Amino acid sequence: MENTFKKFAPNLSDLRPEVQEKATEIAHQLVLEKGLSKPEAIKEGIKQAELWFLNSEG
Repeated sequence: MENTFKKFAPNLSDLRPEVQEKATEIAHQLVLEKGLSKPEAIKEGIKQAELWFLNSEG
């Protein structure tokens, strides 16, 4: 997990490791590209990562 989002670990703790990683990647992009706050970015990152995982499982 990226250090930037370490304090959000409780939000990520119930997720599979690959979903946690994807969520932090997405959140990082949202902060940089869209200027979202870290709490907003991690919330949206988790949503998108869960959809990514569900879609990749077929």
